[in-house]
Amino acid sequence: MARARVRLPFADRTEAGELLAEVLHGMDVPDPVVLALPRGGVEVAVPVAARLGAPLDVLVTRKIGLPRQPELGLGAIAEGGEPVFDEEMLGRLGLDAGELAPVAERERRELERRVRAYRGERPLPGLAGRDVIVVDDGLATGGTARAALRAVRRAQGGRGTVTLAVPVAARDTADLLRREADRVVVLATPAGFRAVGQWYELFDQLTDADVLGLLREGRAGEGSGGAGA
Repeated sequence: MARARVRLPFADRTEAGELLAEVLHGMDVPDPVVLALPRGGVEVAVPVAARLGAPLDVLVTRKIGLPRQPELGLGAIAEGGEPVFDEEMLGRLGLDAGELAPVAERERRELERRVRAYRGERPLPGLAGRDVIVVDDGLATGGTARAALRAVRRAQGGRGTVTLAVPVAARDTADLLRREADRVVVLATPAGFRAVGQWYELFDQLTDADVLGLLREGRAGEGSGGAGA
């Protein structure tokens, strides 16, 4: 798992993305495509894609929570994938995945709405044979990242690599996700991790309009970086 020495907190997601981009630029990623997890991951991914000269797109995910306590994540779903549940947490609560089927279906519908909002009718780019870099603004429990990585693997059909790249993560979570990705790139795994936002001076909540603006910015710069830049 690649790490770099950085000073926390990051000023904002853009600074974190620039630092992450420098680490990734020094690695052997010959045919990259950058997939950002909205919303916050998009702001991190823009400088990454620009530095690598790579195409940028989103991979939409949704958390699956407890019906009466939706902020408690019990699983997640990513476009093109199936729901992925935290089996240990389900066991502690005496639940099984079938009981969360209505919640999962509701989140799938919201996922589909966001895919239409961000991409319209344009499909996810072909990932088979590509070096996919999945970018988020941080990892706490890692539920959405796990769902995203499995969706990428499914889309690749056994051809290609997948790298998970984030500025900051809970150490245990980052270690667990090494089972899901070929590489995990994390700039910092600080002690006392409670939430991603605590490691940023500015951690604004982004809107769908913000995401669309960032994607336009990122796509305008495609091809401007790369190994020779």
